[in-house]
Amino acid sequence: MIEVSDDGAVRTLRMAHGKANALDVELCEALTNALREAEASSARAIVLTGTGSIFGAGVDLVRLSSSREYVARFLPALDEVLWTLYFAKKPVVAAANGHAIAGGMVLLCACDHRILARGKAQVGIAELRVGVPFPILALEIVRRAVAPERFQEAVYRARNYSADEALARGFVDELCEPAELAARAKSVADELAAIPARTFALTKERLRAPAREFLEARMRASQAETIAAWCEPETLAAVRAFVERTLKR
Repeated sequence: MIEVSDDGAVRTLRMAHGKANALDVELCEALTNALREAEASSARAIVLTGTGSIFGAGVDLVRLSSSREYVARFLPALDEVLWTLYFAKKPVVAAANGHAIAGGMVLLCACDHRILARGKAQVGIAELRVGVPFPILALEIVRRAVAPERFQEAVYRARNYSADEALARGFVDELCEPAELAARAKSVADELAAIPARTFALTKERLRAPAREFLEARMRASQAETIAAWCEPETLAAVRAFVERTLKR
């Protein structure tokens, strides 16, 4: 599910979960554990990537719409992996090998440097198109990553954007050719790994402090509210309708 490899000071975590790296409880838990192990290891930087033509295709909507019990397990697991990734003390470089949609884009935005392979990849936050409200942590991660003047449009329109459009909107920091993605990500990770570890960790902690303070005051109440909203009949009906439309394409 998470393939781990070390190369010098850099640990690469490759998501390899089904055809689309759909976020479910199992993938969230596996990635959380892999990130924590990387943080505790001798690696000085982390690269997060996917498999094939997909970095991350978002939440497993079929399972999401299956029961309230699943939603109540999934959302805390999603918050846990996003928190672990966003507030990791070590530098994390995203090597987005392909599509990064909805939850996949949030994972992308949670990284410290984001590289997207040129080609047919689509990047976007589709939550409102699916019909589900954003968890507060996911929304704040995206808010603090994308160009401010593009943030509201990205959320409300819920469009998918091409690689060039994603770069223009601040979804990613740079583009590169697919064949060069792994090497480029390793190069950036090595640059960040060369910074004294305590220096980087303190700087990142201070950069993330406003988000942490905002979230810590609201996370618990917001998570319960989000679970309730995702389980409302209208929301579940919208999710099922979106799945049906997608399957017909």
